[in-house]
Amino acid sequence: MTEFLTAAQAAQRLGVKPATLYAYVSRGVLRRDRAADGRSSLFDSREVERLARRGRPRRPVGVADITVESAITEIAGDRLRYRGLDVIRLATSRTFEDVAELLWTGELPTTRPGRVPGPSRGPEADRVPGPSRGPEADRLAGPGRGARADRGRRAAQPPWRATPAALAAGRGAQTALPAGTLPLERLQVIVPAMAATDPLRLQLDPAAVIAAGRSIIAGLVDCLPPAGQPSAAPDSDDPISDYPIADRLWSRLCDRRASPALRRALSAALVLLADHELAASTLAARAAASVRADPYAVVETGMGAVSGALHGGASLGAEALLAAASGPADVLRVVGELLRRGEKVPGFGHFVYRAGDPRAVLLLDLVRRAAPKSRALAVAEAVLAEVRHKSLPEPNIDFAIATLVQVAGMLRGSGETVFAVARTAGWIAHALEAYAGPGPLRPRAVYTGRPPVDGR
Repeated sequence: MTEFLTAAQAAQRLGVKPATLYAYVSRGVLRRDRAADGRSSLFDSREVERLARRGRPRRPVGVADITVESAITEIAGDRLRYRGLDVIRLATSRTFEDVAELLWTGELPTTRPGRVPGPSRGPEADRVPGPSRGPEADRLAGPGRGARADRGRRAAQPPWRATPAALAAGRGAQTALPAGTLPLERLQVIVPAMAATDPLRLQLDPAAVIAAGRSIIAGLVDCLPPAGQPSAAPDSDDPISDYPIADRLWSRLCDRRASPALRRALSAALVLLADHELAASTLAARAAASVRADPYAVVETGMGAVSGALHGGASLGAEALLAAASGPADVLRVVGELLRRGEKVPGFGHFVYRAGDPRAVLLLDLVRRAAPKSRALAVAEAVLAEVRHKSLPEPNIDFAIATLVQVAGMLRGSGETVFAVARTAGWIAHALEAYAGPGPLRPRAVYTGRPPVDGR
């Protein structure tokens, strides 16, 4: 029978601090099991003993372990959970708004459970007045559907909205942006503009922060111009502001009508990307929150980091890869040129998941079901086949979201935009934890420069 040690006992046997013990877990050096109470950690005494005899694992040069206690997201092996709930299941059964509330409060909405946007109808939908129609609403309706079908896709919870002042500021701030500005770059302008309209943004009690989170996410989406338009008028009336976030985001990123299956795929992508423990942008956002930066500043901090090519911006490289191939037969040339230049194939491999990113598996499956005859999907499948033929790592969520972007015909840069909007929910969740914490998140550096010149 396996004997288990508590976290304190395992740390004592290894001669390390508890934070280092959990760093071993995050790096895959040590496996952790849950105790019967569902909260405490247990460690196999044989694994601990082997590690103790082998000595402390050495880190590669330049790699640092920063561990923070958090009750939001758990990555265990190849499983991802929000507040103890399996993310794959949440992505196919709950709206993004529901999951954001879970991250923020620890509980899913129970009065009228959220549902993935789709054409299903119910008595409640029939009684809710539908939004005024317009081009954006028509794109969401899909072929052969009218106002009655639209009402069935309204958010189960009250729709999230930014204030009129925030919308005017966020839209007006984009007027000087040059043509071709990517959607994520617009988001980075929108956030501080909205912040300037909220004089109470430094009110950091949980209810105020959650209200700010809803407003920020709604404003990020609603301030973007509709797809195919250079800008949105600062005082324009949005005909789809009563729709779920996923539907509203679709109209900003794609000028094609949304099929129910592709709309579900976008909704799932938002849930899958809502949080991922202490990824780089979340660590940056959490550090800002730990010094009591307001929620807008926390989100703007995350936006800066998420644009990096090794983080949320990775999907832009995967989009370029898929767009470069004229068809499935051209994939070999495109991938070969990448490898000849010494570049990695974007969208493959993951620092955390060794056996494959479960988020990518689900999202790619949803896209396949939504558009099995898509030419863009055929290109993506050819890339997958070529990469696997060369025994390269499995696809990650960046490749999956890029595939969705190409299949749906979304704007260039839509993948990193979906990533940023979704991850805003996670940044707000980590801000709530940090605001309740003891104080600044202040890692220490190990000095490797020249010795003191004064000889002391």
